[in-house]
Amino acid sequence: MKLENLNIIIADDHPLFRNALRQALSGPFADTHWFEADSAEALQTLLEKSDVEYDLVLLDLQMPGSHGYSTLIHLRTHYPELPVVVISAHEDNITISRAVHYGSAGFIPKSSSMDSLAEALTSVLYGDIWLPKDVELQDIEEDATALIASKLSDLTPQQYKVLQMFAEGLLNKQIAYDLGVSEATIKAHATAIFRKLGVRNRTQAVISLQQLEMEKVEL
Repeated sequence: MKLENLNIIIADDHPLFRNALRQALSGPFADTHWFEADSAEALQTLLEKSDVEYDLVLLDLQMPGSHGYSTLIHLRTHYPELPVVVISAHEDNITISRAVHYGSAGFIPKSSSMDSLAEALTSVLYGDIWLPKDVELQDIEEDATALIASKLSDLTPQQYKVLQMFAEGLLNKQIAYDLGVSEATIKAHATAIFRKLGVRNRTQAVISLQQLEMEKVEL
């Protein structure tokens, strides 16, 4: 694989960071076409464009519409051929371990040097997994978080989108309008979401999604 004419998505809600990242990588990845998403919804919109074949996603775990690892899990389920590299300010072993467990091809702390960043992207694009030095990956037990992650992967892209909108507090009528479908369709999606997540209602579904938020780590 030649690292030229690449299509890479930077999914992060901070425009200054996206711009700095793009500029820093303009040397080693001079022929790259950069695409930007500032939310999980914007990322999904990019991925649904059939006229572009993406080579890599650089993913921030905490942008709007994401709940910790949920977007990563969704990407690995529905776009298994597309490498995803997590870029995060959370640099603890458990966060990195969970990211790798859920399918990330690499983990780049936001404190990394630009040389490390370029090295990481090159490594992943050639099919390797890149992690910071001295990271000790931990075994991820089948706890409540792992269980809900497994259930979340069963959702279709549309069901996942509806679940995200539930988390935003939108009513069925609002969701139907935004997605251009009927309320009956949203109710059908809701029924399927509840069944797949093993919950009874919206509140429980949103709580399940929130279980994928990253653990708060003492700095």
